[in-house]
Amino acid sequence: MIMRTGQPLLLPVSPAFIWITLGLAFLVNLLPLGRLVWMPDVLAVVLVFWNVHQPRHVGLAAAFVFGLCLDVHQAALLGQHALAYSALSFAAIALQRRILWLPVLAQALQLLPLFALSYALITLVRLIAGGVAPGWLTLLAPLLEAALWPVLTWLLLAPQRRAPNPDADRPL
Repeated sequence: MIMRTGQPLLLPVSPAFIWITLGLAFLVNLLPLGRLVWMPDVLAVVLVFWNVHQPRHVGLAAAFVFGLCLDVHQAALLGQHALAYSALSFAAIALQRRILWLPVLAQALQLLPLFALSYALITLVRLIAGGVAPGWLTLLAPLLEAALWPVLTWLLLAPQRRAPNPDADRPL
């Protein structure tokens, strides 16, 4: 892939770092903060991040398993989050090249419909199963997830950035 001008050359990412960040995001989703429908899904944002940046390491199977684990934890309809995370990961992998070509803020705008689609799938499955509609505050969650995208991009790419001053030991 041709890189944009001014885009830094990144070091390879460690698979252990990928899975640690996914595990930490899962633990953030498990925090007992109450039933706030506008709360952003940090695991979904981190899953999409790694689907976009490292699609060979994190794929649909990881999204499905994390979704099932979240369904079990929340005592939700089994497969509700698994379906949403799988659809979200599929779309992120399909749009990966376009998303990486854009600046970070434009990436967040490109991902906003995907995050909204994820919540729409969760709500649709809940309504089909006989649940109640979550209300209009649910629309804030995809907006907050898109707002989290630049922050998480900066944090998760930090270990891959090269040293700014090359010397004899670091030629690049």
